[in-house]
Amino acid sequence: MGRALAIDYGTVRCGVAETDPIKIIASGLTVLPPTKLMTFLEDYCKREKVDVIVIGESKNERGDYNRIETDIKSFIEKLKKKLPEIEIAREDERYTSVMAQQSMMFGGAKKKQRQKKENLDLISAIIILQQYLERESKH
Repeated sequence: MGRALAIDYGTVRCGVAETDPIKIIASGLTVLPPTKLMTFLEDYCKREKVDVIVIGESKNERGDYNRIETDIKSFIEKLKKKLPEIEIAREDERYTSVMAQQSMMFGGAKKKQRQKKENLDLISAIIILQQYLERESKH
């Protein structure tokens, strides 16, 4: 059994989360620019067994795709070519930033910590991964 990874893809930063090998717990891994994401994933997948990479699906409140979805789809195509043996899944990421901010507030994070975009991206990736795990466990 391998891990699951999740990506909160952004034009400036990408949050990456991982599970434990038996896919029970999601935790934050790293935040990096999209230009370094592919290399990071290739290196990570050489060291760890990964079954699935979950990528946030960027939609607005009405369910229409946001502009960044074009960049995400382009990234997915490149990812499929680089790591063809790994399943790519999508997970609706609406409201993950709001949930990330709330979880930091409830967790007692100081205002400065909550304002750091890197923290929001990392927690958003964790939320995307946790939602995916919960949905998959129901099947």
